[in-house]
Amino acid sequence: MQVSSDIAQTKDSPREMIALDVTGMKCAGCVSVVERQLTGHPGVISARVNLVTEVAVVECDAATVDPAALAMELTSKGFPSQPRSAKGNDALALQNTLTPAQRREQESREQVQRLIIAGILILLSTLGHIGHWLGAPMLPVISNIWFHWGLATLALLLPGRPILVDGWRGLWHQAPNMNTLVALGTLTAYTTSCIALLFPQLGWECFFEEPVMLLGFILLGRTLEQRARRQASTAFESLLALQPQVARLIGKSATTEQPGIEIPVEQVRVGEWLRVLPGEKVPVDGEVMAGQSSVDESMLTGESIPVLKQPGDTVTAGTLNQSGVIALKATRTGSETTLAQIVALVEDAQTRKAPIQQLADTVAGYFTYGVLGIASFTFLFWYLAGTKIWPDILSPMTDAMGHMMPMSPSPLVLSLKLAIAVLVIACPCALGLATPTAILVGTSIGAERGLLIKGGDVLERVHQLDTVVFDKTGTLTSGHPTVTDCVPLRELAQGVSEGTTAKKLLQLAASAESGTSHPLALAICTEAQQQQLPILAAQDFYTEPGLGISAWVENQRVLLGNAEWLCRQGVALSENAQTEVQALAEAGKTVVYVAADGILLGVLAVADVIRSDAKETVERLKALGLKVMMLTGDQPNPARAIAQQLSIAPEDVIAGVRPDGKANAIAQLQAEGHHVAMVGDGINDAPALAQADVGISLHASTDVAMETAGIILMRDRLLDVVESIALSLATFNKIRQNLFWAFAYNTLGIPAACGVLLPSFGFILSPAAAGALMAFSSVSVVTNSLLLRRTFKA
Repeated sequence: MQVSSDIAQTKDSPREMIALDVTGMKCAGCVSVVERQLTGHPGVISARVNLVTEVAVVECDAATVDPAALAMELTSKGFPSQPRSAKGNDALALQNTLTPAQRREQESREQVQRLIIAGILILLSTLGHIGHWLGAPMLPVISNIWFHWGLATLALLLPGRPILVDGWRGLWHQAPNMNTLVALGTLTAYTTSCIALLFPQLGWECFFEEPVMLLGFILLGRTLEQRARRQASTAFESLLALQPQVARLIGKSATTEQPGIEIPVEQVRVGEWLRVLPGEKVPVDGEVMAGQSSVDESMLTGESIPVLKQPGDTVTAGTLNQSGVIALKATRTGSETTLAQIVALVEDAQTRKAPIQQLADTVAGYFTYGVLGIASFTFLFWYLAGTKIWPDILSPMTDAMGHMMPMSPSPLVLSLKLAIAVLVIACPCALGLATPTAILVGTSIGAERGLLIKGGDVLERVHQLDTVVFDKTGTLTSGHPTVTDCVPLRELAQGVSEGTTAKKLLQLAASAESGTSHPLALAICTEAQQQQLPILAAQDFYTEPGLGISAWVENQRVLLGNAEWLCRQGVALSENAQTEVQALAEAGKTVVYVAADGILLGVLAVADVIRSDAKETVERLKALGLKVMMLTGDQPNPARAIAQQLSIAPEDVIAGVRPDGKANAIAQLQAEGHHVAMVGDGINDAPALAQADVGISLHASTDVAMETAGIILMRDRLLDVVESIALSLATFNKIRQNLFWAFAYNTLGIPAACGVLLPSFGFILSPAAAGALMAFSSVSVVTNSLLLRRTFKA
């Protein structure tokens, strides 16, 4: 009964997401170990760990899991951790705890110091062996074998000590990592050389230069890799730096003159008024109440042109106030601001793995054990059989560094060298870095341009797309009805020109519509304002829902509406009028009849205007090999008219669909085998966005869009659909390239280290050469990801 109640309690308990800063991870094997440790903790449902950002995101039972205890358990396993807090003064954090950025800076300095020491030792070791390699006279002192013993000892105790300690800790906790392999390799080489030095009668070779060079190459590779990682995360760190720290609180009055008092931005409450000076960042999301200024919103939208803000306009946290003083009322604070949601979304995206990475993670999780097994097999094979099958390999030979060995190796020493090379070259680092570095760079580029991509799983689904479905109203079109035609059918005054007659027709219609707020009425009144036509005095407004309106304007009873409304009022529709109306309707426009005193004066055509970049967007998507479709609630004829202007085939138009039926339409396409992206506004289209393989929300920073869409576009720009898909494809291609090179490196490197080429070509891969290749593999993967920033052109 107790077990049942515990299960019920866990099932009913609320879930929460915990973020931990995790250090000490060196490779994909470490990531796998950390994920296993986290998921094995009672109450933890799932865990995602990112090697590059060193963040673990844990979904857990809120009533069972204590973040501090979870971090302590990871720390005890050799991965120092602490709960991530949005504020630096978190009670769980120690006062002297460094931020992740400060800690990385400190680690970088320490690593450079170790690298300098290792470089000096490598230089001395090289000078000591130059006589062997070039046949030149031996240099005094530094050619002495005891001098090289000292160099190797210093290399292990100074720059190599953290690697040895971490490698032993991982082995002790049954979680061996890359440092474990390097530590085993260097200690084996050092111990074997010490035995050869103390017991020369054994005839073994001393190779003290191997531990020195091996550690030097590994430290060099890690230093270069760390710097490349920092370059990859620069854009995201700059996004974090946009978050303001203080706000200037003023009283609730529409003035910009009050100096106000400075308070921490996290203490601002919704509804409070704040003053923002020129050159300051907007502290929270809010509405401008007084003053006007130009605001740089490039951090949000990627647009470099400042936007004028006046009373009634909204402003976003992190944007830069440029020219004037404004007073604003806070509408969103803390984690609810748009910037905070963007930061959280980008951070979450960098921990979400692509399904293609699962294979790499599965391999890396058992990689170290496999390498230990291969190294053991290599040693036993060459020691027990290989040197007997091919005895010629024991003659002096040249290694992979091009160095002639000074003496014939013994079977034991040769076998140990090959086993050490296997331990060192088989590096799972490249596998672990392949996906997160590419996602880090890709999502950072997107954030800079106002394109928010929700992670590796979204990138992979974008790569599989074959169909893009657009919502019509507000997506392909502006979403605001506009008067497109004003066609008079009867002269309103004797001798008046046609142009003036059209204006008089529009003026009469706008005057009659001034008493209603219907979208068509607003479109007509807006057009009259733009043509600077004064609204005439009107009275006795009457509206018949779904048909039309009537009003008295200048002693005339003016009627506006559809054909049925005018027929009810006894207005005759001539053949000329019907011809004009049919042409307008076929063009996808809504027709409004205008009559006065029982006589038809003319018609107005209203349409939702196509966005200026809609046609180019459709053409560029088709150029990418994607099928483009349109989904709308409009009737088929107007929908096809819009589609024709955009070069969308009539059979690719799904019309007459209610908002609640859009998701079913997407599901039907998926049932036919299509991989579908849905592009909508993020509010009315939320169910369809969620149903699609990839939901793309256009110009939406709403909570609904954040939850349902896989890609969120912060600019009101339709071409960003193409840019986001192109960026996703480019990023996913980088992931595939990285994984290919990581697998290819190990596929080719491990057999070479095992000695496959030794019998036929006399080729042996020394431990130092293996260390250099291992370092190169990690650096090349990170560098390839960084190239995305240069090669991606939208």
